[in-house]
Amino acid sequence: MKKRYALPLLFVVALAGAFVFLQTLDTDPAAMEAKYTNEHSRFAEGPGGLRVHYRDEGNRNGVPIVLLHGNSASLHTWAPLVERLGGEYRLITLTLPGHGLTGPNGAHDYSADGMLAALNLVAAETGLQRFVLGGNSMGGWLSWRYALDHPDRVEALLLLDAAGMPLREGEEEPPLNLGFRLLAHPAGRFLMQRFTPRAAVEESMRQSVSVQSIVTEEAVDRYWELLRYPGNRKAAGQRFLTVREPQYAERIGEIAAPTLILWGAQDRLIYASAAQTFEERMQNTRVIVYEGVGHLPMEEAPDRTAADIDAFLDDVLVSQASGTL
Repeated sequence: MKKRYALPLLFVVALAGAFVFLQTLDTDPAAMEAKYTNEHSRFAEGPGGLRVHYRDEGNRNGVPIVLLHGNSASLHTWAPLVERLGGEYRLITLTLPGHGLTGPNGAHDYSADGMLAALNLVAAETGLQRFVLGGNSMGGWLSWRYALDHPDRVEALLLLDAAGMPLREGEEEPPLNLGFRLLAHPAGRFLMQRFTPRAAVEESMRQSVSVQSIVTEEAVDRYWELLRYPGNRKAAGQRFLTVREPQYAERIGEIAAPTLILWGAQDRLIYASAAQTFEERMQNTRVIVYEGVGHLPMEEAPDRTAADIDAFLDDVLVSQASGTL
């Protein structure tokens, strides 16, 4: 009888040991802060323990542009644009709750209001009243949601492969990447909080972009390490379950701010056809689609993206100064 139960017991013990010893541990916050901040990094502190990592760079006398990153990213995704536009514009980038060095939202609120509390905090910290607002993917959704609620504060919108529009008739759900497919299932969310292989992060990145050269060792390390910042993996699962308030897509036509819509034609996370939906539903748009580019045009095609943003804002600012808008 004893032998009968010994083998299963050993198997359970071995499985439990493997579960403990093979887990991917959280990163050390102090080490991450030392590695992923620079001389422009600041932390804005708000209610409920909210502590937002942001950078205020570029021309202090230039038109301010606030940029919001996408899901699982951080303010670092905007570095190529800061480098190219910083001579003329003031660039404020921030890491949203549940990401990067900002870490989880103490209230576990990853709704639009919960996420945009970080934007309001940084705007107050930097003295911004009115600004150009841009975002990629989830950050694009947050940008146009903010413009609906605060039309007096948004001078212009920059939407880069922005989330929030419904699929067009006849379209199937996009294939997504490995990370998002795992988050779609309870077991996947459970496992991702404990097992986060670097190889899985790299594969998710490669499935998200068309220009594979941007998936460098340094970039993969950054995504992998910041995802493992304490609390961020749990936040990723909570964020995935947050309802994106689809009813607001019906109201997007209320936005009067001039809007530049940039998209990668090879985006596998949000189809480029969504750019057409934005254009159809909004009042004052300019749409540009980049062939050979995926979900991250600001990283995959930074020269073209920066040039198109600059040209658009030049037209917008001239028109506003002349009173033609």
